[in-house]
Amino acid sequence: MPTPESAAFLAKKPKVPPTFDGVDYNDTRRLKEAQDAIIKEQWVKCMMARLVREELSKCYYREGNNHLAKCGKLRERYFEALKESKIQGYLFDMKNYLPGADTSGNNG
Repeated sequence: MPTPESAAFLAKKPKVPPTFDGVDYNDTRRLKEAQDAIIKEQWVKCMMARLVREELSKCYYREGNNHLAKCGKLRERYFEALKESKIQGYLFDMKNYLPGADTSGNNG
């Protein structure tokens, strides 16, 4: 059973999606909220990759010579997490925003 989220957590949680879709650039408050949401989302992905890397290193140490066979799933998961774990910022998405285009940060 999940624990309920506290009021302090909900107050800091971004209320806008991590994209510039539908953001009026003249509304400074909404623009800053979108920028913060993008940065927070990138940091979450970075920290997730870090956690997977720590588990992978524990598996390598624990398994010893058998790490190639035993830690394969963690290794693949870490390689997938590495693709998204770069903190790129928001300037590229903000300056090159195309309405209706995918702005999830996957630039290549």
